[in-house]
Amino acid sequence: MQDKNISLLDLFLTFAKVGAMTFGGGYAMLPVIEKELIDKKQWMTRQELMDFFAVSQVTPGVIAVNTASLLGYQKRRILGALSATLGIITPSIIIITIIALFLKQYMSAEITERLFASIRICVAALIVNALLPFFKKGIVSLFTGLLFAFSLAVYFYFKISPALLVVFCAIAAIIHNAIQRKTAK
Repeated sequence: MQDKNISLLDLFLTFAKVGAMTFGGGYAMLPVIEKELIDKKQWMTRQELMDFFAVSQVTPGVIAVNTASLLGYQKRRILGALSATLGIITPSIIIITIIALFLKQYMSAEITERLFASIRICVAALIVNALLPFFKKGIVSLFTGLLFAFSLAVYFYFKISPALLVVFCAIAAIIHNAIQRKTAK
């Protein structure tokens, strides 16, 4: 729902803070986004954030940028989406430009390789931490647990597009829900 009390500058600065504080892409940003948008700003609930992540996952683009765009649009329409999107990408553009200027001469150094290896491990830990709430809220029954296991196996074995997998899961959930309602009558 639109909220004129949230300024375009506040949207920009909040998402710039998220963009500046996180490394490793969209999934590594999830805990920071959650802390900023839910705990500090109270702009949305955890369920709404999970819904935004789900939509962001199946739309083209980076999950953090999509989430920023969606929330910005929800709060202040087109200008809000633009402010939030610019906020989330600006720190990355600045940081990448600075790194590119200095990293080229040190790229082959052994310490640089070790640095990146350490950063990858840290990012993996952040991603696992960000995904735990999805498991807790998403796997709530035997059906959702089986759907998760099936999706994971099909994705890794057949390399199916995540978008197709999401569509399949949505259809399976609709069918399952219809069967449950029919048997409850």
